[in-house]
Amino acid sequence: MNKADSLQAKKLFRPLDVFVLLAVAGAGAWFVYKTTVALDYNWKWSIIPQYLLRTDEASGELVPGLLMQGLFTTLRLSIWGGLVATVLGLVFGLMRVSPKLFFRQLSVTYVELVRNTPPLVIVFVFYFFIGDQILTLLNMDALVAWLSKEPRTLMPILFGPVEQLPQFVSATITIGLFEGAYIAEIVRAGVESVEKGQWEASASQGLSRYQQLRHVVLPQALRRMLPALAGQFISTIKDSSIVAIISIQELTFQGLQIMAATYRTFEIWITILALYFVLTFICSTAVDALERKLNYGRPQL
Repeated sequence: MNKADSLQAKKLFRPLDVFVLLAVAGAGAWFVYKTTVALDYNWKWSIIPQYLLRTDEASGELVPGLLMQGLFTTLRLSIWGGLVATVLGLVFGLMRVSPKLFFRQLSVTYVELVRNTPPLVIVFVFYFFIGDQILTLLNMDALVAWLSKEPRTLMPILFGPVEQLPQFVSATITIGLFEGAYIAEIVRAGVESVEKGQWEASASQGLSRYQQLRHVVLPQALRRMLPALAGQFISTIKDSSIVAIISIQELTFQGLQIMAATYRTFEIWITILALYFVLTFICSTAVDALERKLNYGRPQL
């Protein structure tokens, strides 16, 4: 082992790291003891695999079980809800830094209204009052019936079961509205973090405000916003569980249904926890890799 490797090994095993690892191991041992001995609970993990993967009776092939179906719905909700939130957050975030008072006031009203209202209330209000009106105007059932065979084949992959499309769209818009307010604040902070000299230098080149934002300010701001945006997307995955209350068949809803049928509360909740962790951990790792790639070659402070 050369000197550089030795120094790297020392960095990986600092006293604080060892203490944290021991603390985590102790907490894990305590949890195992409480759940196996002190809790006096009859564990039955054998019921879990059938809810992850099951054999289809007609074709004999392995197909996703209820929990995996719920996980796929959670993934779809997070992706589409994240896209809606990103668009809303970008628009309202730029309005927050607009020189025009009307746009700033409109953005502040949206952000403060959402941030100071419980998510549960937003879901109910939108789903039962606003969402129903929008879906009626869109006439979703007629839209699905109008589509040709090929798009209808793709719809279950992109949006889940066709018969649940109106509920899925309503839940997606609700998540987008809720998360968009937080992304708007991230965009505002990112734009405001760019030094004033960048605005002045680009203005001196004769660029309009739109050109300054597009070519000078936003590229720098986006790099600084990336960690916060990644954290918000991961938060979107977790927050999507709230639409279970309006019977959207995502992961938490499917888990509750299985618990009601089997009474295996602990096994189901622990499995749901593990599935959420795997999903969010993969996202975190991907974002870390992207952030390292974007920072490659830049001087480290």
